[in-house]
Amino acid sequence: MIMPESQSASGIQAPERRRFAIAIPLLVFIALVVLLAIGLTRNPREVPSPLVGRAVPQFALPPVLGRTLGLSDKDLKGEVSVVNVFASWCVPCRQEHPLIQRLAREVPVHGLNYKDRPEDAARWLDELGDPYTRTGADLDGRVGIDWGVYGVPETFVIDRDGRIAYKQIGPITPRILDEKLLPLIRSLQRQKDGGQ
Repeated sequence: MIMPESQSASGIQAPERRRFAIAIPLLVFIALVVLLAIGLTRNPREVPSPLVGRAVPQFALPPVLGRTLGLSDKDLKGEVSVVNVFASWCVPCRQEHPLIQRLAREVPVHGLNYKDRPEDAARWLDELGDPYTRTGADLDGRVGIDWGVYGVPETFVIDRDGRIAYKQIGPITPRILDEKLLPLIRSLQRQKDGGQ
């Protein structure tokens, strides 16, 4: 049986095959553009953390050199608090430090010193001021890994039950402090006081 030139063995005519061949890359391109557009609307600082809503990881860290109180998961229960991951070698940590000091006037702030030399961490806190109620020295970074730390600085809001309520990746700015952290902390504190 002889088929017309415009029809192949599969039964699809040549012009239809060409349209189909053009449509596939076009559809792939459109799908890619949609995915990229969605990605551009997201804030790269707001990386979803699987730990938000969960209990803080179990850990126990010795104090930073020159401090008397270390930090453990048991210290993060009973009151709303903040854990700030910092290091002396971290430039953004130095920039956000005045805001951490301001935050410490509102709520207990605990420091998790990440992969730092003990003498450098102590000197940094002595020089800039130590706003931390407790400060744990995570010399090898293993506790930071358990907390899902991507880098420093990072800040966690902890509720009275010892659960992570919020994770801030990167330095705190005045806007983040005033519009996100403080309202959340005050809301959690009101819940502690009977939901008023």
